[in-house]
Amino acid sequence: MDSSFGFEDESVAPQKKEPVTEAAESEKEIKCPKCGKMVNVNRVVKRKYICYECGGYFRVKVPNRINMVADPGTFQTWFEKTDIENPLGFEGYEDKLIDAKKKTGLDEAITIGKCKVFGEEIVLGICDSRFMMASMGHVVGEKIAKGIEMATEMRLPVFIFCCSGGARMQEGIVSLMQMAKTSAAIKKHSDAGLFFCPILTDPTTGGVTASFAMLGDVIMAEPGALIGFAGPRVIRQTIGQDLPKGFQTAEFLVEHGIIDGIVKRENLKKTIYFLVRAHSCKEGSYSEFGRIIKHTKPSEIAKEREHFAKLKSAWDKVKTVRSVDRPSALDYMEHIFDFFVEAHGDRSFRDDPAIVGGIGFIGGQAVTVIADHKGRSMAECKERNYGMPMPEGYRKALRLMKQADKFNRPIISFVNTPGAFPGIEAEERGMGESIARNLLEMSALKVPVLCIMIGEGGSGGALATAVGNEVWMLENSTYSILSPEGFASILWKDAKRAEEASEVMKITAGDLKELGIIEQIVPEYGGANDMTKKDIAKTMKELICDFLEKYEGFSREKIYKERYDRFRNF
Repeated sequence: MDSSFGFEDESVAPQKKEPVTEAAESEKEIKCPKCGKMVNVNRVVKRKYICYECGGYFRVKVPNRINMVADPGTFQTWFEKTDIENPLGFEGYEDKLIDAKKKTGLDEAITIGKCKVFGEEIVLGICDSRFMMASMGHVVGEKIAKGIEMATEMRLPVFIFCCSGGARMQEGIVSLMQMAKTSAAIKKHSDAGLFFCPILTDPTTGGVTASFAMLGDVIMAEPGALIGFAGPRVIRQTIGQDLPKGFQTAEFLVEHGIIDGIVKRENLKKTIYFLVRAHSCKEGSYSEFGRIIKHTKPSEIAKEREHFAKLKSAWDKVKTVRSVDRPSALDYMEHIFDFFVEAHGDRSFRDDPAIVGGIGFIGGQAVTVIADHKGRSMAECKERNYGMPMPEGYRKALRLMKQADKFNRPIISFVNTPGAFPGIEAEERGMGESIARNLLEMSALKVPVLCIMIGEGGSGGALATAVGNEVWMLENSTYSILSPEGFASILWKDAKRAEEASEVMKITAGDLKELGIIEQIVPEYGGANDMTKKDIAKTMKELICDFLEKYEGFSREKIYKERYDRFRNF
């Protein structure tokens, strides 16, 4: 494997050209750009170009990136041997391009082509910072646009490792136009129902950040990567702002809801494979990869538990679902899904921890999962705002649901919230609009949507992720117009009559099954707790598989009409 790292700063790269002995080669050192220590090249290479002293990521050359993710011998390069052009007649630009070509052995700042990842065919693009800091000129823009257009024709997913200083200054306004050109190509690819994933590496800035790098169905980044529109130096010099610690790092962007998550290099190849499989569902096929669950029909148990649900008082159930010890969605998901990968953020403001969302596999079938999460300790409850989502939480959920609709992936929503957060911040950020938008968009989804009340189903905050083809309830869960205390305060001007209100409101699973508001009651085997959560999850898993099987072969229009009719008939 080539041990040259291709830094822009020649002082940190090996300079000697004469042959060296094997022993000398094994002792060759290079300076880590993160911690500044001299480190052994061979050891760093074996760690996938990660410093063993500080964990910092070295920038990676194109051939080495291909080796990391592509099946051996499968990468086919497209669009080599482009002509050198100088659209603005900028003095010295041709010489700079010739020098960059000689220095790197590359045709331009991006290499794009087709390869396989664990046998799955993809289009792969890789930016290389050694070539004029991977700035985007017209050749880079053309290669990306043509590559995405070919991917659209071949119906292949696209992955691009982004790295750039931004637009190429020597090409001026021509460079700026590449932002629109690449974005237009991505739009056509997306409209064809195909998957695009940029993987942001250090650094990704300027016009690249403001175009193709931020337009993925899923956006990933390497740890510690610098990512932003205006770089830190530009911000300081232009407006003199003090920047917080960790500003514009990959971790900062996850926290602020801009990207989905961070992927370590050792997980790159399997993450790409997972994303390809998770976004390849076909219309009307909800068991494409073969189900591995053996169905054990729990109908008799369900009938027994439905009877039990009617015997317990509504107020008892209200107190039960409010307990911090009651299992959360994540507790059940651990046993329902073969594995689950979380996605983060609404792409505009923040990642709301009160709503968890991502992609899970159940019996080999990819599904999108949305879940309210209160927390499993008092400290976590505080961190997750006690399961009361902010507007950005609902916008994150909607982003993931619309992505599921694009890729024909069923949606499973676990609901457990006392309601949407009723504070100043929520109103400032448009709480009413965010809930209304979810109701509007969920009503028109053309994939099966299953919603399961696992604890509290509080008001519009619960309904915002509960517009399903079917809605189920765990036997001791509740679903109501608002809390019993709020109901009593409004109607009787006395919050102390909450227990009485809980009986009048008809909020239990048994009540709502009789009213036709829900389709199914899921047994809790005496009550949801650490002892029973695995059995409850097993039953839910079997029922979910039955739900998916029910919609096998349904057209998208039929799925949409069924959900419309369900709510139209209330």
